[in-house]
Amino acid sequence: MQPEESPWGKEVGEEDQPAVAGAAGRDRAATRRRADLSARQFPLGDWGEPAERLEELYRWSEERAVEAIEWYRRDRLWKRRWARLLRLGAAGFGVAGVSLPLVQLTGRFPHAGAWGYVSLALAGGCLLADRAFGLSSGWMRDVSTGQALQRRLEAFQFDWASECVREVLGPTEGTAGEAAERCLGVLRRFCEDVSELVRSETSEWMLEFRARMTQLPSQAPGSWGGRPEIGTPAQVRVLPPLGTRPTMPRQRPPEGPLR
Repeated sequence: MQPEESPWGKEVGEEDQPAVAGAAGRDRAATRRRADLSARQFPLGDWGEPAERLEELYRWSEERAVEAIEWYRRDRLWKRRWARLLRLGAAGFGVAGVSLPLVQLTGRFPHAGAWGYVSLALAGGCLLADRAFGLSSGWMRDVSTGQALQRRLEAFQFDWASECVREVLGPTEGTAGEAAERCLGVLRRFCEDVSELVRSETSEWMLEFRARMTQLPSQAPGSWGGRPEIGTPAQVRVLPPLGTRPTMPRQRPPEGPLR
């Protein structure tokens, strides 16, 4: 009886340490969840079997897109939670700030108006924090980028399926090298589109962050100068240094009488 083979081509029991492997896998998954999006190592393999090599590259490209979609989904969750919390806080404090002065008019709570100003200040602080940290705008960016990546992944999967069907069922167009080059073109376009979507979202975040920083109150040096002068500026005559002989402009000698 031959030993049972695992789906990855290794025998069950060969270097099999499920507890250690499971712990290491969980650690890698936790590290990946905490880490930011980064470049994935390009899989190196033997092109002696082009079909298996192309399938490996397809899995690598698909996992890269799925990882990006999952990252944007996780980033969207916590931004949505805090954005909603700040928006609800701003609405609640705003309603309280308007209602407390009206309560003071009844005479039962004489200091309610002062707390109304505090509530309005807290409402403004919630809105300012949401804008300063870019929670609502980042939430919208994550939603749009995640959906764009999902649509591109679905289109890529159908394109790859059509290439596989063309090679298996349909008439073969060209040589095997041309077919492999066609498949590599599909993979390359997909990876470039994924990178472009991530780059566009990052550029939008950088532009928004720069705009928020420029909107902060700042004073340029020299802005506290005196009052602006009205009219033409006065002309200041520069005197020659001491000890120098003043120079007079040379005069043209008079011309003689005309004959």
